Amino acid sequence: MRMRPTLSWTPDADLPPGTTDLEPVAEALAAGGVLVLSGAGISTESGIPDYRGEGGSLSRHTPMTYQDFTGSAAARRRYWARSHLGWRTFGRAKPNAGHRAVAAFGDRGLLAGVITQNVDGLHQAAGGEDVVELHGSLDRVVCLTCGAFSPRRELARRLEAANPGFEPVAAGINPDGDADLTDDQVGDFRVVPCAVCGGVLKPDVVFFGEAVPPARVEHCRELVRGAASLLVLGSSLTVMSGLRFVRQAARAGTPVLIVNRDPTRGDREAVTRVALPLGEALTTVAARLGVSAADPAGT
Repeated sequence: MRMRPTLSWTPDADLPPGTTDLEPVAEALAAGGVLVLSGAGISTESGIPDYRGEGGSLSRHTPMTYQDFTGSAAARRRYWARSHLGWRTFGRAKPNAGHRAVAAFGDRGLLAGVITQNVDGLHQAAGGEDVVELHGSLDRVVCLTCGAFSPRRELARRLEAANPGFEPVAAGINPDGDADLTDDQVGDFRVVPCAVCGGVLKPDVVFFGEAVPPARVEHCRELVRGAASLLVLGSSLTVMSGLRFVRQAARAGTPVLIVNRDPTRGDREAVTRVALPLGEALTTVAARLGVSAADPAGT
């Protein structure tokens, strides 16, 4: 029997309340050795909705699972139609003040690394280096048959050619780059096979219900072991893929700090949760530390 992945979490009434005091975050960053763990909430100010916050996409959309994708040609057609449309908007997203602040902290040598649960590439677009993409990236595609990788832009061109005139209007875009389309809008969308072997193509991301590669998990665990503190940015920590690192840090006595407007599943392990918008919070901390997090384009 296949189990559906955990998509939601109900906070306990007695969770520690959030604060607006940024001093613990500033102190941790000033001391250095901070490992950042980011989630969908850091990208909302770039126009990409999160899963569970106010207006989050889970209120209207159930993400594709690995089991559904691999087990059904119809599910793959629906996924690629929606993802192809979503990619046009998703691929135009730009880093926001939160991404720029994290990159600036890294440039100043204050970070032990960055682990992101996001698949949008915005940390790297902001200038972040050595970012571990826990769940992969939408800008790559992998063949499930031969293992060949290819750029997403190449697949986009092939899908455009196979589906001329495909221009439905989506109800919204989701954090995984999936657009909200009805079955009628998907219609008879044509999926293209691997150009190398004719096999099934999948975005190089970890779907719900799919395991993160063990070597990647161990690399993240090693980063946690070497960090002076763990700073969680914009994640509800609902799923275990991120929560396990919070619990690992807490067990080792490594301080966990969270910036997230809503309660998270890791609040009990944290020394503080700052309930402020991420762009505002991180820009404020950067200013206190004398770290420039300005938009290089001036926008």
